[in-house]
Amino acid sequence: GCTFALVDEAALTRPILDYEQEPPAEIAARIDRRIPDFSETFSPRLPLGFNYGRHMLWLQEVDPDAFAASKSILGYPQYWSWRLGGRAVSEVSYLGCHSHLWAPRRQDFSSLVDAQGWRDRMPAFERAGTVIGEHRLGAAARPIAIHNGVHDSNAALHAYRRQELGPVTVVSTGTWVIVLNPDCPLDALDRDRDMLVNVDVGGGPVPTIRFMGGREFATISAGWQGEIAGPVVQRVIDAGIMALPSFAPGGPMSGHSGRLVGRAPNAEERAAAALLYVALMVDLCLDLIHSNNTVIVDGGLNTGGVLAGLLAQLRPGQAFLQGATLEGSATGAAALAFESVGREFAAEVPEPVRASRFTGLAGYRSNWRDATMDRGVADAAVGGAR
Repeated sequence: GCTFALVDEAALTRPILDYEQEPPAEIAARIDRRIPDFSETFSPRLPLGFNYGRHMLWLQEVDPDAFAASKSILGYPQYWSWRLGGRAVSEVSYLGCHSHLWAPRRQDFSSLVDAQGWRDRMPAFERAGTVIGEHRLGAAARPIAIHNGVHDSNAALHAYRRQELGPVTVVSTGTWVIVLNPDCPLDALDRDRDMLVNVDVGGGPVPTIRFMGGREFATISAGWQGEIAGPVVQRVIDAGIMALPSFAPGGPMSGHSGRLVGRAPNAEERAAAALLYVALMVDLCLDLIHSNNTVIVDGGLNTGGVLAGLLAQLRPGQAFLQGATLEGSATGAAALAFESVGREFAAEVPEPVRASRFTGLAGYRSNWRDATMDRGVADAAVGGAR
């Protein structure tokens, strides 16, 4: 989750906030004036608590003593490592993830942290994966090492960067689809398209665009869990059944209400339309994030390689790889833990993607882009990002 914890020496001092809660309008109007400019933090102004610095402002507004009662402000992964018995620490990839709390160009806390007096409650930084304590399970003779946590998508990026594959864009899929392209110029990022700077485990800036692809897939498909047959995908393309954005908060098409167009689909056709929607959204995101290097598709939405195959067909001039497992984030986290104790971590090399061969996919894509442009949401893909 995208959130924080306030702790004293022994316990939480306040409950952890649900990051899918929107502050009341009258409070939001006051706290949003304090948020630093995008040019400083490269954090777009997102709804709910997707910028967890915004939720920190909300808590401080309604409970001014909340921070005074705490010793440390912890990112959510660091809360769990602390609770299991580790030291209170900070970690840059999590703290720097669209929080409003980090200034990537300075590689330091943002002006918001100092303006609110939070800096002295931010623990010292430790690299992701560093051993920060031990935990014993019952009467076990040997303790378990506690390693510092990491932002999930940056863990996936680390998993592939360490394999020296050259310049890559990583498409990390799950509840969120996160597209990270370290080669994108910072000046190309558009705050209104949910484009931002993530921060890698070494503190470097990583231009990023994202949307809630897993959540949207579940909504469009009505919770479909099975495989999606190729002939069904072809039937949806032929019939022009398509999902138009968007079906979840945030993302490059925020503020537009999602809908299905075309004839009424059956259950598997809905799932096929949902998968095509995710592929077309990723395709658009790759344009917006200026991706022309090798793309690695990772995570649970690429089960069976269908998503990666669609993307490779949509973008024939670009090389595509897919993770040998669906868990690049877990692989990256494990690699960081191994590296921290001087041990080698052998991970499988990502595999080349075989492009799908659906008839009419390019035309389907053009019609989808035209339909979204008519609604004022895809024009940046044609004219370039702001």
